[in-house]
This record gives sequence, C-alpha cells and structure tokens, in this order.
Amino acid sequence: MADGNFTVVGLGELLWDLFPAGKQLGGAPANFAYISSLLGDHGVVASRIGRDPLGEEAKRRFQHFRLPTDFLQLDSTRPTGTVKVLVDVAGQPQYEITDNVSWDFLEMTSEWRALAAQASAISFGSLAQRSVVSRDTILDFLAAARPEAVRIFDVNLRQSFYSQEILVDSARRANIIKLNQEELPKVMDLLGAPKSSAIRGDTKTEAQWLFETTGAQLICITRGGAGSLLVSPDSSHEHGGFPVRVKDTVGAGDAFAAALVHHFLRGAPLSAMNDAANRMGAWVASCAGAMPDPDPAILEKVRNAHR
Repeated sequence: MADGNFTVVGLGELLWDLFPAGKQLGGAPANFAYISSLLGDHGVVASRIGRDPLGEEAKRRFQHFRLPTDFLQLDSTRPTGTVKVLVDVAGQPQYEITDNVSWDFLEMTSEWRALAAQASAISFGSLAQRSVVSRDTILDFLAAARPEAVRIFDVNLRQSFYSQEILVDSARRANIIKLNQEELPKVMDLLGAPKSSAIRGDTKTEAQWLFETTGAQLICITRGGAGSLLVSPDSSHEHGGFPVRVKDTVGAGDAFAAALVHHFLRGAPLSAMNDAANRMGAWVASCAGAMPDPDPAILEKVRNAHR
C-alpha cells in the first residue's frame, strides 16, 4: 500500500484504569487508536461508555487527545468500564476487571457499519468478546469491513475472559496475530497444538506453527523488555528491544501494535516494523499510563523507521 493517512480502528473496550495513584483512561483498543493517531493516521475508537460522570470524563479526554467521539455509543443503564490495576516493583500490572459494564453491550449500528466499510485496519482482542452481545457485534464489524482491510487480533488474555472458541474464531479472521511470550503456551493449547517436543519450547518454531495453522499474514510474539519475534510467509525477524527505565508496562503492547500496523500498512520490511514497534512500546513503558503526552523526537524516529 502507498503512504498516506489510513483509518485505523480500535474495536472493543474503553475503560478507566484505576491505579493506586489515580485513574488513567485506557483499554487496549483505545490505547491502540491513540498511538495510531500520534503517528499520523486517523485513529478511531469504536466502543461504548455509560451516561455517567466517568463516561463524560472519557469524552473530555478524547477531546484533549484529539480523538473522535462519534463512535462512542452511550449506555443509559450500564456504567462506564473500570479496572483496578496494581503494579509490582518490576512495573508489571495485575488487573481486576469490572463485569457487566457498557462495553459488554456493543451494538452494530449504521454508523459503525459505515466505519467498518472505510477502515484500513481494525484491531480487536479477546476481552471485549467476553459477552455474547459484544462478541456478535465485533464479528459483524469485521465481516462488514472490506476484504483488503487489515484485521489485527491482539490476543490480550485477561483473567478468565476467554475461551477456545473465541481464540480459534478470532485467529482465523485475522491477518495479524499478536501475543506475548507468557500467553504463547496457553494459546498453543487452545488452538490444538500437539504437545510434542518438536513443536514446543522454541519460540520461532511455535510462531511458525501458529502461522501455518491460522493462515495469518504475520505472527508477532512480544517478549517485554527483551524485544519481539515477527514471522511472515517468507521471512522472520527478531529484535532485542530498547532498554528503558520502566514506569509501568500498561499499554506498552498496544503501542507496539499501533506502530507495527502503521508500517505494515505502508509495506515496510519486518526489520523496520520490529524497530518501530519496539521503540514505541519501550517509550510507553517508560511513561505513566497508556496514553502519555506525545514526545516529538520518539514519534519522528518511529515514523522514519521505514522510508
């Protein structure tokens, strides 16, 4: 694809991360869309919030971030989503996610159908599919997108909010599948990988199995501060990551995904995608929260990873 501005949609949960020190707006699809917008694409969040003070504050934050609010559905009976976040000394988060909130009831509206039809890329995960209502809407949205639109399944296993059916169904709809090293064994199990030592234990072999099993165009395995592995039909590439002083890792994977997709849409080689994605993820990990104010120097380096 040629260079230009693409419409990039984060589809699913929008919520407030409740840290001991205060709250931060988040949710993987929202984090993804925010970073996409910082990189110059038209980042859009398709989610649902409550008609409550937290929902109003979320809309105000979107205005601050210059993100459109047109595709935030309003729910009069269920609250805006929240998640209690505790961060350990290494910056790793533990989540306690509130049930039965507004984003559990996503609706496929005519506005959303039009958005799906114009999207160049759509990122979705497993968490927002925990309810049947939202899962059906997410699958409808993906089906309404153009065949050439890039569909990114950013796995993000949280608590017990996933199943074999969700993972199998989502993986077969995706062009890009992203997961982290810790999720890999569980995802392999749920997708039916043999227990044989010939497949298990080597990340590159496991990623190759995922690639061949799902039919995706790109498999991405992230390794936290140790970088990532990308596997495509004819190549693979490993990156060692960028050393940073970690504040917290909330949203780092979403930032990684946004930079990866930014360059995937522009036909970049795996090396450039990996460099940009790791740089973006490391920067967010060095900041508090998932939506830090932009750093022009970092953004320029990420955008220029492929020229």
